[in-house]
Amino acid sequence: MHPAIKHPIGRRQWLASAAGLGLSGRAWSNPAAPASRVSIARCEDYGPAIYPTLKTMFDQLGGIAGLVKGKTVGIKVNLTGGPRNRIGNIPIERSAYTHPDVVGAAVRLISEAGATCVRILEGCYSCGDPLGEFMYDAGWDPMALVNAGRRVELENTNVLGSGKRYHRRMTPGGGLIFPGFDLNHAYDESDVIVSIAKMKEHATCGITLAMKNMFGITPVTIYGDQAGKDEPSPDATGGRGVVMHQGRRGPSLSAPQEIDPSSSRDDKWRVPRIVVDLCAAVPIHLSIIDGIDGLAGGEGSWVSVSKHVRPRLLVAGLNPVSTDAVSAALMGFDPMAGHRQIPFEQCDSTLLLAEQRGLGTRDLRRIEVAGAAIEQAKFDFRSASPGPWRRVRGQAANP
Repeated sequence: MHPAIKHPIGRRQWLASAAGLGLSGRAWSNPAAPASRVSIARCEDYGPAIYPTLKTMFDQLGGIAGLVKGKTVGIKVNLTGGPRNRIGNIPIERSAYTHPDVVGAAVRLISEAGATCVRILEGCYSCGDPLGEFMYDAGWDPMALVNAGRRVELENTNVLGSGKRYHRRMTPGGGLIFPGFDLNHAYDESDVIVSIAKMKEHATCGITLAMKNMFGITPVTIYGDQAGKDEPSPDATGGRGVVMHQGRRGPSLSAPQEIDPSSSRDDKWRVPRIVVDLCAAVPIHLSIIDGIDGLAGGEGSWVSVSKHVRPRLLVAGLNPVSTDAVSAALMGFDPMAGHRQIPFEQCDSTLLLAEQRGLGTRDLRRIEVAGAAIEQAKFDFRSASPGPWRRVRGQAANP
């Protein structure tokens, strides 16, 4: 048993782990996992250049009209932590948050490609207020995003919002931790899911990109620290540490419960597996990584070594595992690294788990790259924030 696993785990979890199959090293790859082209672009800053750059990247992927035309598109953005969780005086959209210029350009392009409705979605930290109000608090102009397309809606998915009930999404073939999730209606009613993530390191998952961004789709009324015991709580408060990270209690009993409550309570074992379960239950059809600005050392100001960096990169792809693998390589990491290997030295690899699950390949030899070359565009995150690695100031602000 791996020394980081503190409690017995079930056979399903054991078979799903690289250690159980002797696959913890970087040599293993799943030849059956799908591969998809990934586009890389250099982009010096935010502003008007984002739109034509993303347009070219979408063209390099074969265009997005076939994906979104006549469809409802849900865009999961990354607004990790509260609006005042800044690093110094750096605007939060230049560190922890997806930048609104990237979101606005994506909304415009998706609308122009024929989407009938675009919904911008996020489970705002410890908040049940309308998403537009949260954006105002961050200094954004939400109406600029609403006006970027023909029919654009904003929804805080921590709560019911405009829905009348939570919708259940089951994990095909069974999950690693959860067999399914109860979520805001918008994820179930969207024909296409887009994940717009920030390029960052992460205290629990090593890196946080398109897949890890989906951790925030779980409503804190059900999966939060103050979630209701039997039914969802009426208010959205707190983070997801007690239920999701630590497993010290289950979600509201109205939702699917853990498959094996006796499995490890180590958050660096749990969270990567929950991410994979979520990505299986709610597949990502288009991934966009905002790496113009990002964070080295951690995902937010609550990680003491988090440092603002400027990779000046955008990455886009139709498969989230492949997109995250290319992004990891751009950050100076080996996407084929196994559990407890850099950048996953304190956790299990979401990339490996997702590839084992058949969600996509992390093997760069099987991924066609368009636009800039990885070696020429690479930005070494570990050189930017060399350590002490992952010294956390307490509970993460938006676990």
